[in-house]
Amino acid sequence: MSPVESGAAATPPESAAAEALPAVAPQLRALRRRASLTLEAAARAAGLSAAHLSRLETGQRQPSLPMLLALARIYGTTVSELLGETVAERDAIVRAADMEPTKAGGWTYWQAGSPGRGMQALRVHVPYGSQGDIVRVHPGEEWLYVLQGRLRLRLGDTAQVLAPGDSAHFDSLTPHRIAAADQAGAELLFVHTLLQSPTAALCLGPAAGHPTMGELS
Repeated sequence: MSPVESGAAATPPESAAAEALPAVAPQLRALRRRASLTLEAAARAAGLSAAHLSRLETGQRQPSLPMLLALARIYGTTVSELLGETVAERDAIVRAADMEPTKAGGWTYWQAGSPGRGMQALRVHVPYGSQGDIVRVHPGEEWLYVLQGRLRLRLGDTAQVLAPGDSAHFDSLTPHRIAAADQAGAELLFVHTLLQSPTAALCLGPAAGHPTMGELS
């Protein structure tokens, strides 16, 4: 049993606050389903047993604050929304001027969608000769569209070269890796089901020792 599940590491202030929390069972179940996560998958990601999370969702147990923080991260939301409080509406529009580039491991990322959604959209510059040997396998789906340059995409035992205007949409459980095919690199739009995949397992992401995409979002 993990420290989060057992609650052994909870401090007295946290315990007192947890006792004052309103019933959150309906929200926990609704937000898990919105994130398209099974009870088992959500519990595993939070370091809980499926039985324990089920008791939280049915109101038989009250979550501690560490549990709420863990579940909010996994469901791509806030503790306030887990508690049923009104959440400010997310802006549907992302202006080009607001897309700040972030560099990590040679890659450059621009957030192209609103945070906290079931999918995350990015514009990415893939440099030549970087991470082309990293193979990823994880739950979820990925979609990419090549804007500039050529992209090498390996899915399972097949290899393809994608040109500008080409796209790919695949199950992320298929072993996959990408690399720029030209010295100038490649630029693409990339959408993934963030809530269903550990961020470090995505086919985009810096090598060991560099920040993960989760740290960029």
